Amino acid sequence: MVRLSVPSQPTLRPFDVAVALRLLLEPEERYEPLADALATSTSAVHRGVARLQGAGLLRPASRTVARPALREFLLHGVRYAFPPVRGQEMTGVATAWSVGPIADLLATESASDLARAVVWPDEAGSVRGEMLVPLFPGAGRVAQRDARLHLLLSAVDAVRAGSSTVRRVVGDYLADRILWGSDANR
Repeated sequence: MVRLSVPSQPTLRPFDVAVALRLLLEPEERYEPLADALATSTSAVHRGVARLQGAGLLRPASRTVARPALREFLLHGVRYAFPPVRGQEMTGVATAWSVGPIADLLATESASDLARAVVWPDEAGSVRGEMLVPLFPGAGRVAQRDARLHLLLSAVDAVRAGSSTVRRVVGDYLADRILWGSDANR
């Protein structure tokens, strides 16, 4: 009997979302600065880019985001692929609806889940709230160094962890930034 060698199914990892968002902000960024921006190794970024290309979230053989595909994944798939994991109250870095611009978007909404702050656990953080496990371990450090990426990661967290109202409002904001690039580089 001949044994067939069947490759394993490639799978996106939560960190890959951060890679895609950073490449949305800095198209075709070289691997070394990308790794530095995401507080990780160059090899981790290489693997993330390869997984994103395989999933069709980056254009083939490039580090350019396939905007419609990324929009669809973030609005309709990310909360199922990487469901939110919440924990006890602690001090950390604000995320989701606890970040100023996202809170401003939701100011007219009366969703009950907006009452409590949500944070990524981080010793350098200054906000007390319910812990939300970040998409990758270095999210707190990255957020403190790059306000644009912090905002995008927080918007993704709002889509992952929010009510249908939060997902609709923040999803529209995120979709606008991804598809049309409005404010994406500010």
